[in-house]
Amino acid sequence: MKAFYTILLLISLVIYSDAQSDTTKTDSTVTASVIPSDSTKIAILDSLGSSEKDSVQSTVPDSASLIATKILTGVASFYSRNFEGTKTATGAIFRHANYTGASNNFKLNTWVRVTNLRNNKSVIVLINDRMHPSMAKKGRIVDLTSAAAKQIGLTSKTGITKVKVEQVVKGTTE
Repeated sequence: MKAFYTILLLISLVIYSDAQSDTTKTDSTVTASVIPSDSTKIAILDSLGSSEKDSVQSTVPDSASLIATKILTGVASFYSRNFEGTKTATGAIFRHANYTGASNNFKLNTWVRVTNLRNNKSVIVLINDRMHPSMAKKGRIVDLTSAAAKQIGLTSKTGITKVKVEQVVKGTTE
């Protein structure tokens, strides 16, 4: 019976991953970890004999969510100074002092960690805007505010840099 539920969870994971896939032309990796909900724990425990309940209960995590992490590698740039004070795709007013970014590869209001692959510095930003389609054709996967770009060592001298962008949970600090 344990094998049945394990296979069921893996099939659910594959279906979820396929539904969330993105058709971008950048290098991407999607990783996921399955954490059963309380109702799944109850269903598993009800189907097992009493001698097996203790071993299953100790291996099932308490958290109740399915977490999928999307990782892309590509080129990052930063917004022009001309965008200061304009509205973003979410309706927020754009400020270079904020830690936000634009991307066509992540949903709006997604938190991502942008890591400069040249110096390994990273910053967490909120995707609250979309890039112009011509930027994607140039291999750009994220456009950062000046504050966020400065944090990872992206300056006006270099203009662009190779980065890894990975989706993180809201509230992640490192």
